[in-house]
Amino acid sequence: MTDRAILDRSTRAAALHELECEQFDVLVIGGGITGAGVALDAASRGLRTALVEADDLASGTSRWSSKLVHGGLRYLATGHVRIAKESADERHLLMTTVAPHLARPRRNLLPLTPDLPGPAGYLSAFGPVAADLLRRRAGTASHLLPAPKLLSAKRTRPLMPAWRGAEVRGAVSFWDGQLEDDARLVVDVARTAAAHGARVATYLRAESIEATSAVLHDVLTGHSFTARARVVVNATGVWADGLDDRVRLAPSRGSHLVLPAARFGRPTCAINLPVPGQFGRFVFVLPRPDDLVIVGLTDDPAPGVDPRAPRVPAQDEEFLLGVVGRHLAQPVDRADVVGRFAGLRPLVVGADAGQRTADISREHLLVDEPGAPITIVGGKLTTYRRMAQDTVDAVARRIPGAGPCLTDRLPLVGAASAPLLRRVRAPRRLVDRYGTLGAQVQQLIASDPALGEPVAAGSSTVRAELAYGVLAEGALTPEDLVERRTRITMREELSDESLCVANELIERYGRPVRA
Repeated sequence: MTDRAILDRSTRAAALHELECEQFDVLVIGGGITGAGVALDAASRGLRTALVEADDLASGTSRWSSKLVHGGLRYLATGHVRIAKESADERHLLMTTVAPHLARPRRNLLPLTPDLPGPAGYLSAFGPVAADLLRRRAGTASHLLPAPKLLSAKRTRPLMPAWRGAEVRGAVSFWDGQLEDDARLVVDVARTAAAHGARVATYLRAESIEATSAVLHDVLTGHSFTARARVVVNATGVWADGLDDRVRLAPSRGSHLVLPAARFGRPTCAINLPVPGQFGRFVFVLPRPDDLVIVGLTDDPAPGVDPRAPRVPAQDEEFLLGVVGRHLAQPVDRADVVGRFAGLRPLVVGADAGQRTADISREHLLVDEPGAPITIVGGKLTTYRRMAQDTVDAVARRIPGAGPCLTDRLPLVGAASAPLLRRVRAPRRLVDRYGTLGAQVQQLIASDPALGEPVAAGSSTVRAELAYGVLAEGALTPEDLVERRTRITMREELSDESLCVANELIERYGRPVRA
């Protein structure tokens, strides 16, 4: 592994040295999807760019999403047409150009149950039809995302095997995008930024920021220094208002439960269930790798909650299990839950401070005033690339000579078309998670067959994935490996064993390397 896309201890050390001794064009604070996207956009325009993160890449909200690539259906329902169009456009780019190795089609069902009887169900079908018009406008082919259709009860019931059959009177079938892994998307964006010359340093916290400088603190050594840049960008998400008092946020918690897919009949479709008494609000059952499903999600105010690892409150768990359980032939309960996670959305508060978080727009806010840092906040994971483009357009107005945006035609590391991905010499699971780079993980196994062993009993993650996280993806701690480079701890019972293995492999591979 010798390409510039590698992140490891030695690249972090080089980034620290240059940040302390030299001036960059752009210093991006925040290593979530927005900050990584800004770093990639800036670096690919020829700007000398550094990306710093107080913890690990994707350590906050970006790894706690629903793993969906929304095409705008929800935003149409709430009247946010502009963001619906933007979402459909960005979904198209993710699935066809930017990250087709991670973003794939997923069929969705909107069942016509007693909670969504005929007239309301048929009315709800207009949403997928309108969203399909946006799909066509974005240029997404129907063989990738087929048009919506109304299914009979006979055709619906085999797709919902664990549901009470008598209740299922049919369904609206529509297609949307789904991510293999949101944290992997962040890592791939950051590595692609590095391939274009960006310096990336995790565990480097911004204590304060100005228009052209930031005081940075190395969490690992305790050393602090002032870094200089022609423009500083605050892309810290739910932490943004801590560095910029011009921004006012209303964090909203989205809680999810992880359950065995067998409890739902191993569905192949995402199933959207209406919340009784709340028009336009749904709980979904989303198939995931490793024979799991995610049940989500909530949308409730979460003031004062730790943004890095917010807990799922008992009332959220009870709510999600209750909505799903009322439709199953054999209801689920807390004993069936194998994992839980929640993320805080950094929603921007507007003039109506009393509105529900579910009603606050998901559009992003760019704060760009002379003599101050640029702050980008809000938005959705699906639209990260557009947020980054708008941000670097603002940067370019301060730094004449920057090139045009290229990220709408720039594949991430590992990206390739489906025919090319089928030719990668690696197991399907590795190709699904790493794209063409799955061959590099497989090469580690070829050099040391012991790396092909599972990380923990009952896990499909192999040791080579952890080794690769250290050697090429910038992982510095056991938690980096099991919580973000892989998602082993999504099943809580695997945490202790996998952390022990991760620590062993960091000891083995965690020295400064340029392998």
